[in-house]
Amino acid sequence: MSVVATPAKWPAALVLETGRIFRGEGFGARVESIGEVVFNTSITGYQEIVSDPSYCGQIVVMTATQIGNVGANAEDVEAKRIACAGLAVRESSPLVSSWRAREALPTWLARSDVPGIDGIDTRALTRAIRDGGAMRGAITPHVGELDAVLARVRAAPTMAGQDLVPRVTCSAQYEWEQPSWRALDETVLPAPAPIAHHVVAYDFGMKENILRQLRDLGCRVTVVPARTPARDALALGADGFFLSNGPGDPAVVGYGIAAAKELCASGKPVFGICLGHQILGLALGGRTSKLSFGHHGGNHPVLDKTTGKVEITSQNHGFVVDVETLPSGVEVTHTNLFDGSNEGIAVTGKPIFSVQYHPEASPGPHDASYLFARFRDYLART
Repeated sequence: MSVVATPAKWPAALVLETGRIFRGEGFGARVESIGEVVFNTSITGYQEIVSDPSYCGQIVVMTATQIGNVGANAEDVEAKRIACAGLAVRESSPLVSSWRAREALPTWLARSDVPGIDGIDTRALTRAIRDGGAMRGAITPHVGELDAVLARVRAAPTMAGQDLVPRVTCSAQYEWEQPSWRALDETVLPAPAPIAHHVVAYDFGMKENILRQLRDLGCRVTVVPARTPARDALALGADGFFLSNGPGDPAVVGYGIAAAKELCASGKPVFGICLGHQILGLALGGRTSKLSFGHHGGNHPVLDKTTGKVEITSQNHGFVVDVETLPSGVEVTHTNLFDGSNEGIAVTGKPIFSVQYHPEASPGPHDASYLFARFRDYLART
């Protein structure tokens, strides 16, 4: 399917809190949006990236030079509603060329009230973030009022200290039944396993491919809102519990930390990913800190210290568990080979573990999908 994807553009600018300005053309929604500006090094998968709830409150800069060439479809989204603050690219593709496309990227963003900007030097912008750290910025159509825009950017809150989970969690408990998406050739992926386990998943800003992976393994999944008390989750009679990814500063998600403590005390398996990993680390007595510009991309090498193997991983996080603060009985299981930061922990002798990266990918490599099988094995022993 190939369609022209060029709705009208307009003069726009990306304004950093340092006062640096990148002028380009706006696409998507013609609105001003302020957020923390971060860069993502993935070459493919822009639709999954934009729809990842972990990007709530952030403007995503794609380092790949052309974005939008495969359009947008209903299968590759990671949440029903886009939560990111905006998208900045070098070039928004003027054409969509994919048999799966149902609309163009600018049209999808406009429908979702998310602004984009193209025609800017994303290499220079990425270097500014690497040198200065992730910083506040705005995508704006108000190119004649940039001093006022800069004032609004500098008045906006920083990511540290923000609890963004309430903006992306589900409003009510629900059941998830969908397996991984399968193309026309049903032999590409095996059929999902029969239901054998019941998992309660805390939604701190859940990527849907996590839920698909759990269903593929044979799990019946009950998704609960982030503020669900542990006693209510335990009352559902699950075989184990999952703590999802999500946005913002983990240290201020007190309700999630309190729930995780009680879930760990239940004796049942607990598995956390990304924000869920950080929340688990805090619940176990550790502390978290903010990285300079975070990890956002699909090429991070991680050492699994339990096997000695290196996996290439998909990552999206700005905070990290400080391993020096972890108490005895909590092991470091995974380490980032780029910067040595923590990528996984486990409780010695208990079925409790978590990883900082995204083993479900979407987008990214599938090297770490074995972690879901590890969780299933723990569930089978309860």
